[in-house]
Amino acid sequence: MTAAHDPQPQRNVNPLIRKAHMRTARFTLDPAFTVGEVNPRLFGSFVEHLGRCVYTGVFEPGHPTADADGIRQDVLDLVRELGVTAIRYPGGNFVSGYKWEDSVGPVEDRPRRLDLAWRSTETNRFGLSEYIAFLRKIGPQAEPMMAVNLGTRGVAEALELQEYANHPAGTALSDLRVEHGDKDPFGIRMWCLGNEMDGPWQTGHKTAEEYGRIAAETARAMRQIDPGVELVACGSSGQSMETFAEWEATVLKETYDLVDYISLHAYYEPLDGDVDSFLASAVDMESFIENVVATCDHVGARLKSKKKINLSFDEWNVWYLSRTEAQVSALDWPEAPRLLEDNYSVTDAVVFGSLLIALLRHADRVTVACLAQLVNVIAPIMTEPGGPAWRQTTFFPFSQASRYGRGEVLDVRVDSPTYETRKYGETDLLHATAVRADDGSVTVFAVNRGRTASLPLDVALGGLGVTSVVEHSVLSDADPDARNTLAEPERVTPHAAEGTTLADGRLSAVLEPLSWNVIRLA
Repeated sequence: MTAAHDPQPQRNVNPLIRKAHMRTARFTLDPAFTVGEVNPRLFGSFVEHLGRCVYTGVFEPGHPTADADGIRQDVLDLVRELGVTAIRYPGGNFVSGYKWEDSVGPVEDRPRRLDLAWRSTETNRFGLSEYIAFLRKIGPQAEPMMAVNLGTRGVAEALELQEYANHPAGTALSDLRVEHGDKDPFGIRMWCLGNEMDGPWQTGHKTAEEYGRIAAETARAMRQIDPGVELVACGSSGQSMETFAEWEATVLKETYDLVDYISLHAYYEPLDGDVDSFLASAVDMESFIENVVATCDHVGARLKSKKKINLSFDEWNVWYLSRTEAQVSALDWPEAPRLLEDNYSVTDAVVFGSLLIALLRHADRVTVACLAQLVNVIAPIMTEPGGPAWRQTTFFPFSQASRYGRGEVLDVRVDSPTYETRKYGETDLLHATAVRADDGSVTVFAVNRGRTASLPLDVALGGLGVTSVVEHSVLSDADPDARNTLAEPERVTPHAAEGTTLADGRLSAVLEPLSWNVIRLA
């Protein structure tokens, strides 16, 4: 039974939501009003040496599905279905203690190291070559996005890694790669200049001035090897950081002409039982994006530059972060411990879908984004060592957005009923965007944040030429806490909505309570 027909009595219903049940949410779509083209890199992900993301996640030699390189084929199939593009590696906090040399060459000769970030032991059995091989197995859409260590290392080590990875042959490091069995260069175009260097938790944490200088020096040197590299400078680790915006301004003053992107990281969870504010998390994400864009453009104006810095939202997700510190501090240097293995509910998936909508709504400037992470660690894909792999609830919004969210984002400005939130004040119940594909088809992505009432939707379609509803897919459940588990891996899946129509240039639909909706028009 779907939530729309839930016979249970309503409890603690916000009066604004009750009122909203009588109102219709509306917006207009017109091909003359657009945001920008979606860069495929918006559907990137992240593989960090953290917990079981790599070991018994992506990589498990001896697993019944593992290939000759130890890559789990069941995971590989799900990664392809998920539709990820750029995959950031190897961290994350892990990178600030990373020695790339440890991860190449014969596996039996690779050293074991302490990983200070996650109080774990890193075996280096999976390294740089294995990462590139994994991407190639996914397919040509999977692009490497490599982070360099600017925490405990610097310019020289970044240049050595770049030479080893990308130079064809004829130098000591490129020939070493060939000797290690990789004749062809790895062709890494995107490089992250460190990770969260504003964070006091980061090994090698720096002030904005210190980081801006080393990032500029590294960027300048890497461009001497290859002027065409694309470089990501570290932005703030979150909008709540005390140094937010001032950090970006200081770093960009040093690096503006040397980098292509500045990074954003954001994670959301319900705090103190405040589910209504949690459902409105994308309000914060959109504010974060717009504030960083304003800061970038202010610096550009001060420098009298015509260049635009784009945004790399290279860590985002729902993450129950408040549980993490106790988990990590209790560790005594194990290999691949079960860390950050959040099990996502329908409520989490609806928030997750709303975050995807926020990214699409800013596709003109957010041209790279990485869901953190890919497998087991706050991930859409879960595995059991020696056992199966399965899809979390968050898998479905991402796979649908990656499949149908390619093309030009249309400008969506909603007229929606609202509800009151403790954290963000009065907030729209409807959060939506729409993407027009090259073939003229249109996909509407919409979230109903209302927890108890359906939301009627009316969309005026001006000049788009679409005449029929191909599909209206919904992710919702009578139990907002329903989730997929090892025991019930398909407890939650999308289902088809009924009654959605397109006639006389108007789309009419009813969005179930607490739901993620994909409405495809042709």
